[in-house]
Amino acid sequence: MVVDYIFTLPLETVLGYLAASLTTLSFLPQVIQVYRTKNTDAISFWMYLIFSTGVFFWFVYGVMIQAWPVVVANAITLVLSLSILWMKVNEKSH
Repeated sequence: MVVDYIFTLPLETVLGYLAASLTTLSFLPQVIQVYRTKNTDAISFWMYLIFSTGVFFWFVYGVMIQAWPVVVANAITLVLSLSILWMKVNEKSH
């Protein structure tokens, strides 16, 4: 059962997954808003480019040390941040 599995995990792993889930999910409202409005005027291209690059390196780091909360969270965050960056690059002029 899932609940039994969670209780057998070390506390630091549970905290890692919890932190990863919250920080990753924090990008979802921005992605949804940009997708719905098609407006990226207030979004900095350079911030998302630098951020996405950093997230990519966190992902690689997580793979190298086999820290699966880091890997999973950064893989999802990378997809979300790159989708915002993609919409920024492909935004039609108003």
